Parts: sequence; C-alpha cells; structure tokens
Amino acid sequence: MTLTIILIYLALVLIIGLASHRLFRGTGEDYFVATRSIGPFVLLMSLFGTHMTAFALLGASGEAYHIGIGVFGLMASSSAVVVPAVFFFIGTRAWALGKKYGYITQIQYFRDRWGSDGLGLLLFIVLTGFMVPYLLIGVLGGGLTMNQITHGQVPAWAGGLLVSIVILCYVTFGGLRGTAWANTFQTLVFMVLGAATFFTVVDSVGGLSNGLAKVAEAHPELMIRGESVNRLMFASYMLIPLSVGMFPHIFMHWLSAKRAETFRHTVVFYPICLAIVWIPSVLLGLLGTSDFPGLTGGAANSILVRMIGLHAPDVLAGLLAAGVFAAIMSSLDSQVLSIGTMFTHDILAHYGFKDQMSERRQVWFGRLFVVLILLLTYLWSLMSNPSIFGLAIWSFTGFAGLIPVVVAALFWRRSTKVGAASAIIAVIVSWAFFFAQGWQVPGYSVGQTGLMPVAVILGLSSLAMVLGSLFSKAPEPIALAKFFEPSAQNVRQSVPLQSTPQTG
Repeated sequence: MTLTIILIYLALVLIIGLASHRLFRGTGEDYFVATRSIGPFVLLMSLFGTHMTAFALLGASGEAYHIGIGVFGLMASSSAVVVPAVFFFIGTRAWALGKKYGYITQIQYFRDRWGSDGLGLLLFIVLTGFMVPYLLIGVLGGGLTMNQITHGQVPAWAGGLLVSIVILCYVTFGGLRGTAWANTFQTLVFMVLGAATFFTVVDSVGGLSNGLAKVAEAHPELMIRGESVNRLMFASYMLIPLSVGMFPHIFMHWLSAKRAETFRHTVVFYPICLAIVWIPSVLLGLLGTSDFPGLTGGAANSILVRMIGLHAPDVLAGLLAAGVFAAIMSSLDSQVLSIGTMFTHDILAHYGFKDQMSERRQVWFGRLFVVLILLLTYLWSLMSNPSIFGLAIWSFTGFAGLIPVVVAALFWRRSTKVGAASAIIAVIVSWAFFFAQGWQVPGYSVGQTGLMPVAVILGLSSLAMVLGSLFSKAPEPIALAKFFEPSAQNVRQSVPLQSTPQTG
C-alpha cells in the first residue's frame, strides 16, 4: 500500500509537469524562463521548494540526531533573515536587468557586465562543479526514502532511478514552467504532509514533552548547544545562506518573475515557510535517538523515514513518504534545468554555434544536457553514501564564497573582470584546500576552532575582488552606463510587460 501511494504521487507530479507543455510557445525563452510570466504565489512556492532540498528534511533531521537541537540555529534561524534579504536586494535587481536585456542565465549577465568571455567560461565550470554535489543530495535522498519506507523491498538504486526518470520527463517537456508548476504542487505537499508527519509521530510517542524528556534522559548533550556547536560555528554558519545569491537555479527562477512586485510575497512569507519545514525536521531527528539508537555517519540520513515507518500506519506512511519525495524533487528538477540552460546558452550558443542554433535546437540541446547531468549524478549516487547535511554544507560553502561576485557586479561601479576572476580563483583554491582537509572529518572546522571554512573562503574572495579591481584598469563609463543608469537600479520602473526584451 505504501509503495502504491508513492507511485500514485509520482504519477500526479508527472501529469502536472507534462500538462504545462500545452502552454509551451516553442521558444527558448519560454522553455528556459517561462517567458518571464510567473506570478507571486507560484514564485514563492517554486523558490521555496527549490531551496528546500533533501538537505532540509533528511539532512537536518540526520544532523540533529548526531549533534542535537543546535542544528536549528546552524542554518534555519539565519536563513529566515538572510535569504529574504538576498531575494530583495539581489533578486529584484537581477530580475530588472534580466528583463531589460533578455538574460536567460546569470553567466550572461556577468559576461556582459565585465565584457569577458573567459570569465563566463570560468563561472560555468565553477558553478557546475559546485552544483553536481547538490544534485547528488536529491538522488541519494530519493533512493534512501524509497528503500526505508518500503522496508527494503525497493532497493535504493531503484528509488533514485525512479525519481530521476520522473524528473527527466517533466523537465525535458515542460521546461521552467513545468518545473514551477510541479514545484508549487510539491511544496504544498511537503509542507502539509510534513506537519502531518510531525503530529503523527509526536502523538505516537506520547506527546512532544514526553518524547523530549526521554531524549534528555538518555542524551542530555543533545538538548543544549553543547561543545559540538560553539559560538564561532554558529556565527560562521550564518554566512552559509548567502549561497542562495549565486545558485543558478534560484537565479533562473528570479528571471521568470512577471514583475518586481512578484517578489513581495516571497520576502514576507519565506521565514514562515522555513519554520514549517525545519522545526519538525530537527525535532523528529531528536526523537529518533530514542527509537533508533546507535546510527552512525550517513546512516542517520534515514532517521526521518525510519520514524515514519515505525509510527505511521501503511496508508499514512505512504502519504508522509510522498511529502519527503516532494521536498527532494522540488529542488532537483530546477537544478538540472539550470545546468542545461547554462550549457545551452553559455557554451553552445555563445561559442560558435549561435548562428546555427534555432529556438527549437536550443530547447533540444538543453534537454540533452539535462539527460546527461541526471545520468552522471545517478551513477555517482550508486558509488557513495555521504552525510547529506555534510555534502550540502560543502556545496553551499562554495556558492557562498562567490557572493562577492554578484554583489560587486550589482553595486560597485569600480569592480572589474580582473577582480571578479581573482575572487573566483580564490574560492576554487581555498575551497579545494579545505575540502581536502575536512570532507571526511565530521564537524570539521578551521584549526578545530569552530570557525567554518565558509568564513575564510568568503573573506579571501572579498579581498581578492577588492584588490583585483583596484589594481586593474577601471571600467569605461560607457560600459557602466548600461548597468548603473537610474532605470537599471530602480526595479519599480521596470519595462512594460508588453515590450519585447532586447537580446544581449
């Protein structure tokens, strides 16, 4: 029965995604950014769903199992403030420029802003490199959920394959519109069913107070911040949510908005949505220490699904598992589409194939690259079982380190391509160094002080951006006028909806 419900849910997602193909206009802009027609509610749901990956449900609960209630402070509390601020200060400006000059990807903007093809190519390599581990989280989460919720009847490899195939179908046919529609449905599903999961499990263990009392008795260190999460760690973790400003899939959703006012609902309601998802995930991870003691390493990724299987009847377990699948798939689809979009526009179309690429060919090349990325990610998932939380943090760290690039592009006239390239190289070198040192060390911090690598990487990239820009030739005023004239800064004075964006 549980497996049947999950399969019905996946079929519904597939139908919704494919149904959007009826509105497909046959153009590259429609496939990649839905002709910039996404409204307020769908933008909120698609942005939040895209941002809330298996990391938020499986990863947060698994990490809470290991280090306790302090996990909520590591990401969720700072994200509730930082992410809406990024949407407001960066997202709205990126949308205005994208609408005015017809940008489809963030790389197009950065290449145009600093007039450098080499910078665009470097960014494509780096963004794709940081994105692939992020994709792995979704495929691993799908396989893990299917395996645990069916009590091993469906192997993890089959679960990951099923999720990949469903996503592949509606992304390749529906593009961003199909992705946004499916994400809206899936976000509502995992928020509603996530709450249902929480109350069902809490009722089964005799109430939240009773459940937490058992945890406090057996593992008192999990109920306080403790030594495992010191002040430096808390402070440096606040920098991780800055990564949202450089996620290719988030940037792509920004560009799909109908107008600047569309962002208002996202900025206001994002913290509420975040609390609905993170609080139950962390608390269920804590409660799981009583029912499933002794889980080590990546095995704790499954604690949420184990709790569902133990405390929920078959039908309800299937529904709750569908909620977990919703969280996984609502991000994985946008991520693979964003990589396909960058490959099509920033590699094929930009480097020598533009004259030969019709709108139809752009769409098909985007689809083919989506297939390739999903295939490679799935094959990688068969060979590894890392901590979902840990893998996500390393990916987020890389993207957060790149935030000076977009901030300088939007707000600092004096910034140059040398400064941007220096910042990107600083991120590559420092991230690779810290990753080599700590990717196999649980709770790794710089010098074991509690300071997370993101703080050092962000500091180095900021310094490199400033010094590289100051010690290189200033941009020409005529090049700056395109991006810093009043209309480019004032998103409220946006181009009328009836106008056709210029290509750039």
